[in-house]
Amino acid sequence: MEVILKIDGGTRYFGGFCALDDVSAEVKRGEIFGLIGPNGAGKTTLLNAISGIISPSSGKVLFKGQDVTGRKPHAICRLGISRVFQTPRPFLSMTVLENVAVGAIFGGRDRRGKCLSPVEGADSVLHFLGLHDKRSHPVGGMNLQEKKMIEVARALSTQPDVLLIDEVMSGLNPIEVEDSIRLIKRLRDELEVTILWVEHVMKAIMGSAERVMVLDHGRVIATGSPAQVAQDQGVIGAYLGGAWAG
Repeated sequence: MEVILKIDGGTRYFGGFCALDDVSAEVKRGEIFGLIGPNGAGKTTLLNAISGIISPSSGKVLFKGQDVTGRKPHAICRLGISRVFQTPRPFLSMTVLENVAVGAIFGGRDRRGKCLSPVEGADSVLHFLGLHDKRSHPVGGMNLQEKKMIEVARALSTQPDVLLIDEVMSGLNPIEVEDSIRLIKRLRDELEVTILWVEHVMKAIMGSAERVMVLDHGRVIATGSPAQVAQDQGVIGAYLGGAWAG
């Protein structure tokens, strides 16, 4: 299977603190790749380095074999990597459609290569997510799950090949978590979007991802199938403990 995203020796210092320490990973086209680890392990820092929010101190980020290290976020987005942030930050005075159309400006093509206007692109995504009936609603009056879905919609409207997801289930109730799991699988299966997913809800990510990488203090301590990672003694000691035993 083709490697669509590769991190090669990614290292990032903040002053004297090493947030990422020689991190290497390969994400294959069409897979759900999980990224877990305790708070402060470097997970969000890695997503920031991939998406161009920060530059690695050393190492490379390769997308479809192209070196994109240190490029600006908008340039990386246009190449095909989009990002869903943990805390949604929609434009509260704008409608759902307007919020999603902002993202569509950075994409604008459907899967057949046909040019779409931002509104057409946004409408298509809202239909897929089941949000089209709320397209004219102001975002400011929506609940947390709805705002998170708008965050997902805005990222999808850029027509990404790879979607970086940062703890989209944080703050959701069990029913909303199950809905989110189904959605992530649909993104991969129906839209053919490759997923790199940071998550603390262990049963969600362990039941959905084909492979999982574990970070601890900025270092990779394990990579493998969920079953392999769950049985790794280093991972159990550093992070999972008894949390995954049930």
